[in-house]
Amino acid sequence: MIELDGLTKRWPGLDRAAVEDLTLTVPEGTSCALIGPSGSGKTTTLRMVNRLIEPSGGRLRIAGQDALRQDPVTLRRSIGYVIQEVGLFPHWSVAENVATVPRLLGWAPARIAARVEEVLALTGLDPDRFARARPHQLSGGERQRVGVARALAGDPPVLLMDEPFGAVDPVVRGRLQEEVLRLLRRLRKTVLIVTHDLEEAVRLGDAVAVLRDGRLAQHAPAAALLARPASAFVAEFLGHDRLLKRLALIPAAAARTEASAAGEALPPGASLRDALAAMLARGAAAVPLAGGGAVTWEALLGAGTGAADRAGIEGAS
Repeated sequence: MIELDGLTKRWPGLDRAAVEDLTLTVPEGTSCALIGPSGSGKTTTLRMVNRLIEPSGGRLRIAGQDALRQDPVTLRRSIGYVIQEVGLFPHWSVAENVATVPRLLGWAPARIAARVEEVLALTGLDPDRFARARPHQLSGGERQRVGVARALAGDPPVLLMDEPFGAVDPVVRGRLQEEVLRLLRRLRKTVLIVTHDLEEAVRLGDAVAVLRDGRLAQHAPAAALLARPASAFVAEFLGHDRLLKRLALIPAAAARTEASAAGEALPPGASLRDALAAMLARGAAAVPLAGGGAVTWEALLGAGTGAADRAGIEGAS
């Protein structure tokens, strides 16, 4: 669990605090995405969590422990950290890069080797192929995977991700997001993510925190945030298409009807956005679902905009 209680950061000579009285909790095993305009305090907040930046005030607890009373170096070794530019050591192999924290923690060589192999496999990198490679021999997406593997190598309970996919192209970014989402669900880490991309925020965050001028504007489960912005600022920031984004968080099964429909069935786990895309692509008013039944246009509208989507919001949260 990550608990921020009145966390504040003021820089000398500036009239406004970079972060002001921020109170936020990320429950154990969940993820929270920080999003907001440039200068809203997202990255400053993230860096205060592992004390790369020291807070000016407030309290910070990680796993129930007062993080501001811990040795900063020891604290950082217990937190995984993924950054946009990855920051791999160019003269080290992939295996040596991934082993950085376990070595600092004093693990035995055999344990390190086994863990390196394990996390490379977890992140979709074949150890036989990639362990001895150098960073310059990898693609941008592969380097980003190595960055994730390195952050996970010490098996930290908390993972911080600062614009983790901003440096890769959109196609690779989408695949990496999906892979990391599956990984986070499997490992149940407590994760704080900074991103400027709303779709990435609602895709990876169980909850989303919107910051404005260093203050918390709204913190809510992703689907609830898109459905019910707390202010005109949040609504404008989320955009006029926020309800379309919300469809991606609601299972298509939430709109299942007994109607019949022709064509290929949507797979298990498909969302209402997948159903809408299939209808538009096929020029059809209904699409079949795996396991029987179908989503009709009328049912999709009801589940996406009315009371019938409550189960979908709870499930996505």
